[in-house]
Amino acid sequence: MEEQGIVTTYEEMAKVVDRLGILPLAQLIPGHPSVNGLTKAENWHTGSELDPWSWRARFPGEGLAGYGKFIRKKAVLVSRDWFPAFVRAVGSSMELEERYKNGLTSREAVVLLQIIRSNEGIETRELRSLAQMKAKEQKTAFDNALNELQGTADIMISGVKARLNADGEVNGWNSTSFETTSHWLQENDLHRFEGSREEASGWLHKAMDNAWATEAKAWISKVLSI
Repeated sequence: MEEQGIVTTYEEMAKVVDRLGILPLAQLIPGHPSVNGLTKAENWHTGSELDPWSWRARFPGEGLAGYGKFIRKKAVLVSRDWFPAFVRAVGSSMELEERYKNGLTSREAVVLLQIIRSNEGIETRELRSLAQMKAKEQKTAFDNALNELQGTADIMISGVKARLNADGEVNGWNSTSFETTSHWLQENDLHRFEGSREEASGWLHKAMDNAWATEAKAWISKVLSI
């Protein structure tokens, strides 16, 4: 299913994402394509229009796909048509604060989510600062909390922002920015999936039937418990 260099442009990749519904950035799902596997290695990190690394920010920015470390802490694109059902299937029916009271999530995750809710699209450096987690020894807890929130589809990567110095000049690598999935859905005229988690899982399975290999469906069903 995976042929190196078969996809060259962002528009071609958008069609692949739309057809498959879920597409990881790197190889992750057995018997299933990835952005890395479908594109030419020489186009990565070139900064050109053909650079697949830059596409990851365009998809959520243009409302074509949700993007985040949704599966096993790995970056994945989920098409806009699949995203409401995906969020319902992998997310929790309880608010994060309730999960925390029940010992099901970390304090750091609660702190970060509350900040992101109040600052949709916040970039990583500012988020660490507002969370008072700038110390080097706090980085692991910070990263774990971000991965936790993406794994339960509470938040997603909304894009990347250029780091600027005090004079407003670009300084250093671009920084990842985050927003809540509910905000992205609203901003892109998408509605929450109204059914139960089981119904959302059933919706996804039906959508996979025509485009996914049996091996891939079995793997994701087990990993996501859907």
